Amino acid sequence: MEKEETGTTINAGSDPYPHPFKLLLSCPSGLSLEQLSVSFDEAYDRIRHPDISLEKSIFEIWGQRIQRNTSLYNGQKFRYGGHKLCNRDGSNEASHVCLHLGLTDYRTFVGTNLNPLWEKFLVTSEDDSVCCQHTSSPLGNGAIVETPDKKILVLQRSNNVGEFPGHFVFPGGHPEPQEAGIAFHQLGENSIDSEIINKKVSLEMFDSIIREVVEEIGVPAASLCKPIFIGISRRELNVRPAAFFFIKCSLESEEIQQLYSSAEDGFESTELYTVTMSDLENMAFRMPGCHQGGFALYKLMIEAQKDLGGSS
Repeated sequence: MEKEETGTTINAGSDPYPHPFKLLLSCPSGLSLEQLSVSFDEAYDRIRHPDISLEKSIFEIWGQRIQRNTSLYNGQKFRYGGHKLCNRDGSNEASHVCLHLGLTDYRTFVGTNLNPLWEKFLVTSEDDSVCCQHTSSPLGNGAIVETPDKKILVLQRSNNVGEFPGHFVFPGGHPEPQEAGIAFHQLGENSIDSEIINKKVSLEMFDSIIREVVEEIGVPAASLCKPIFIGISRRELNVRPAAFFFIKCSLESEEIQQLYSSAEDGFESTELYTVTMSDLENMAFRMPGCHQGGFALYKLMIEAQKDLGGSS
């Protein structure tokens, strides 16, 4: 059953790398492409903060970052603005989820979520979309990739990356507006155009996670089964959301390790691990909060399968 997790915040306790997370949406039975739709609308874009000086800090911080790293690119991202659970089969269980997505960009992400003053952008509210209405909140993604011998693929991030260098992560990145043919909101579009765009964005949610796994791990796309969506977690540190998917890979661990050496985006990580569930438990404390949340979503999926008498 798909469940909306409101206020489910987990902290690592005495963990020396405390990155607590919140599960915004848990779908332990998994959703296919046909069960996950998107409402892409400017209504889900970021709302400017009324504090003018806080807004100015976005551009100031970006300017400082550009001076230090001239290769930075202000690319567009999808902004997570919430979701809606739908019942399409007449049962008591939600059989469909609609993601509410707007547009944002990397500059605004750096200037809000990654701003040293990021907490000032938040609004006190139990409603997550209201709480984060002034933040960029680009929707990231992550994949729990399982091999035939029940191992999970985990990367160790390079020390040269901007966020969480040296930490363990699942392969992932972002769905990209440009891949869906989107550069801006089409104002005044008719319902048919809107439906076409929504379908393109929904497809990009699934296409992008395959693309990220192929680029970061080096495995061919043909070795990956269709992804299933298992939920959204948000790290409490700078309220960064990420959608997580479960994907089976047909290749054995040893073959994957060999392919990793020539991965297109291998520079983003220093090592690939193929680990057991027990290993993951021990590594999780060195994961960013949103990826700890991804692991929690995977465990909920495993528990749901046990309850049904199935196997992953």
